[in-house]
Amino acid sequence: MMAAVSELVHDIGRRRAWTIWLVGLSVYVLAVFHRSSLGVAGLLAQDRFGINAAQLSFFAVLQLVVYAGLQIPIGVMLDRFGSRAMLLSGLVLMTAGQLTFAYATSFPVAVAARAVIGAGDATVFVSVIRLVTLWFLVRQAPLVTQVTGQVGQVGAILAAAPLSFALGHFGWTKSFALASSIGLLLMVAVALLVKDSPYRRENVARTKMRALGRTLRLVWGNPGTRLGMWSHFTAQFSATVFTLLWGFPFLVSGEGLSSGAASTLLIVMTVWVVISGLVLGVLTARFPYYRSWMVLAIVAAMALGWAVVLLRSTPAPFWMLVVLVCLMATGGPASMVGFDLARTFIPAEATGRANGFVNIGGFSASLLTMALIGVLLDWRSGGGGAASYDLSDFRLAMSVQYLFWGFGAVQILRYRHKAIAHLHRVHPGVVESMKRGEAFAHLGFHEREGV
Repeated sequence: MMAAVSELVHDIGRRRAWTIWLVGLSVYVLAVFHRSSLGVAGLLAQDRFGINAAQLSFFAVLQLVVYAGLQIPIGVMLDRFGSRAMLLSGLVLMTAGQLTFAYATSFPVAVAARAVIGAGDATVFVSVIRLVTLWFLVRQAPLVTQVTGQVGQVGAILAAAPLSFALGHFGWTKSFALASSIGLLLMVAVALLVKDSPYRRENVARTKMRALGRTLRLVWGNPGTRLGMWSHFTAQFSATVFTLLWGFPFLVSGEGLSSGAASTLLIVMTVWVVISGLVLGVLTARFPYYRSWMVLAIVAAMALGWAVVLLRSTPAPFWMLVVLVCLMATGGPASMVGFDLARTFIPAEATGRANGFVNIGGFSASLLTMALIGVLLDWRSGGGGAASYDLSDFRLAMSVQYLFWGFGAVQILRYRHKAIAHLHRVHPGVVESMKRGEAFAHLGFHEREGV
């Protein structure tokens, strides 16, 4: 059944759209900052709360469990209430969580604070992507989606440099309390400037539970949703694990770099995310049929880069680590292709739910990888804590990434085949048009929708 056409009351892809997107992007930058803040504060957190590596990883794992676990409920609420309400809710939660984290002195309170941050973070990215879907033209959406994901990583730069500086000069409480206050300013901006849709009557999902269950099955049953999810799963986790928790300890305790050099590499990584994202955004818009092949090629390059570093029995030279972090950084834009794939297969009124499914992928892989690395580091070091880690410990622990790359690559190939067959069956001629580089706008669910 085709979706109803709503009356357009604001221009799509023009000045108002860019203003709304910039506000949403600012919220996403803040969310990435809050998410990444533990990465540079990990060693301080071990001292402040008296915890070991497994407990430190539990901070980030719980935050990601909350993030991933809320994606489907948030996707449903996003389609029901719109991006503006969800962004405001996310800002309230992140601000409260970070302020609590600033004053926490015990491990349980700090864990609860990170869980609240994760809940707020979970609302942000999918809300911004929904704004992109509704406010930009089909030919603009792939590049704007990429820019959203990659410019958002400026938050990681702010965590790697200014936060690291603030922690060293102002201490834990003042640094995190100041960071939490930024959310108040963005609440005002969202309330005043963000509008959910350029249409007079937006296709908001006002469905009963039985109908909701049916639409969730339609979204999940669509092979494009799963292709997007597995693309996100396979490409995203390595960079997320590295920047969120284990990269800084790996570079300092494993590779013997100074804190300053490690922070520099994290900044290089984030800058490269933006550059590679712009390039990949242009490529995916120009060659939509080959998007999943681009993802697989980038994953293969990441795996090769890690192999070169991990097979060494001595610390890698600095230039090799620069190459490694750039390869990992490219995985961020590659994971964003998952949302572009979902946009191709799913109509606009269900993008919240589809993006929720996609977003589960990378963060599920991230939390599993993060937890396994912490367990292996404690096992190898005999529970001696961060001071006892050496390069051999990290060589073994970081190798668990290959399990997820291998499994994810198989799933991408599997659902690429199913997705192409689906388009041939439900939307004849679309595959041929994508091979010619033409954009495709999904017009609504079809009765034959699904795997």
